[in-house]
Amino acid sequence: MITRRHFTNLSAAALVVAALPARAGTPMHVLASPGCGCCHAWADLARARGYAVTVAELTDPEAQKSERGIPLELASCHTIEADGYVFEGHVPFEALEAVLQDRPDVTGLAVPGMPMGSPGMGDDPSARYDVIAFGGEAGTGTVYYRAGTAQPFDT
Repeated sequence: MITRRHFTNLSAAALVVAALPARAGTPMHVLASPGCGCCHAWADLARARGYAVTVAELTDPEAQKSERGIPLELASCHTIEADGYVFEGHVPFEALEAVLQDRPDVTGLAVPGMPMGSPGMGDDPSARYDVIAFGGEAGTGTVYYRAGTAQPFDT
């Protein structure tokens, strides 16, 4: 029998679970370039944010990125798979988490190259670089997020 007290406790627990960020325990698989320290630095930052991260090495980067729908001009040193999306390179967590929460019709996000100050590359919140959405409604690529700006989602 559920008493008022049990109902109140269950309701409070449900609210806490609903308020957890998208990342809490979300499995994330990182395909890292062999010997690349910044790939592992990004994975460590993801773990610190609560993601369940596994890491494997890229064995054929061009083929593995193409298989995942990543335009080669958007390539970086590592590829992340999480909750049905692909994230290429040093994607800032604010942008990644917005995709996981909002579920837009895109294949994923990419930060081409290895911009200094991006997560895993110095972690400077004032570093300026664009995060590109690709696939689905984004086509071959559109700016999704402008890192280092006051209004990063205003593109």
